[in-house]
Order: sequence, then C-alpha cells, then structure tokens
Amino acid sequence: MDDLIAQQLANRTADLLGGWSPARPQQGVLREQYLAFIERLGADAVRKPAGPEHLTASCFLLTEDRSQVLLTLHRKAGRWLQLGGHYEPTDADPAEAALREALEEGGVPGARLVGLADLDRHELVGAFGACRVHWDLGFLATVPAASAPVISDESDDVRWFRIDELAEVAPDVARRLAPIVR
Repeated sequence: MDDLIAQQLANRTADLLGGWSPARPQQGVLREQYLAFIERLGADAVRKPAGPEHLTASCFLLTEDRSQVLLTLHRKAGRWLQLGGHYEPTDADPAEAALREALEEGGVPGARLVGLADLDRHELVGAFGACRVHWDLGFLATVPAASAPVISDESDDVRWFRIDELAEVAPDVARRLAPIVR
C-alpha cells in the first residue's frame, strides 16, 4: 500500500474515531489509545507489513432480528471469530474494509452497515507470522435473514450461530457482542 493511500486510510480512521461516542467508558479509553497509536505510527498504522501491530476492521454480521451472527472458523487462529481482516488499498475507510471482509469471508451479499460498534486491541493466537497485535475496529452490520454463507480460502468453515450460544462457541465474540446487541 503506497504512502498516500495508507495515510488517507489512517486519517479517515482517526476522523471516525474522533467523532465516535462510545456507550461505555472503557471504550472511550480505548478510543484515546487508538488515536495515539495512529498519531504515533501514521500511515504504518494501517499497513500489515509495517510492523507487528496494526489496525484491522471486522464485521459483526447479524440477522436483522439480532438473533444470529455469522462467524468464521479462522484458519490461522483456529477458533470461531467475527468476519474481518486487514485494510486494503482499495478501501475508502475502515467501514468499507469491514464490509469488504464480511463479503469476502462470509459470501453473504446485501449487508447493511449500522456503524462502529466497538474497539478491541488483542494479541494474536495461532499462526499469524509477524503479526502480533490487532487494533480492531468492530462494525455492526445486518442482513434480512440468515442467508447461506460461502467458505473462503481464509476459513475452515463459516456458519450462523444463535447469539445465546456464543459463550460456549466463541467467548471472545460473545464478550464483544453482548453490549452491542443489548
């Protein structure tokens, strides 16, 4: 990703975060840490090869009634996760990155973006190579019904799960999603 595009994506992410009003105080603290991270790294904050820590965008893709979420059995992590990944040069902003990742990894068209839902800085598990920490922006999107997903090259499986069964299947997703679906 060239410098200009990377800097534009970093700036758009900072603008989004600066205008976001998180519902929980802990998310406000994280927002300030994200803004400092972007200010410190600039364009490198959005580039995967630039270092072991970088921004990512994920999508909690729910049915409109918010009873189900689409998860991927992530090949590198070896666990069920929301759809998401790294920024690409073609992404206009982090929301577009999240929706692109949802379509690429889940194969379900027609997602409607609700908005930025949470922030989650986490260390990586599994076979992520040089990547060690993701500064994830989690977006909420909905689809009218539980459409048939399509498994991507990055996943071993993709499946709809009821929200009430997430604690057993995907505890990290359940933790992030609980305040969002309330």
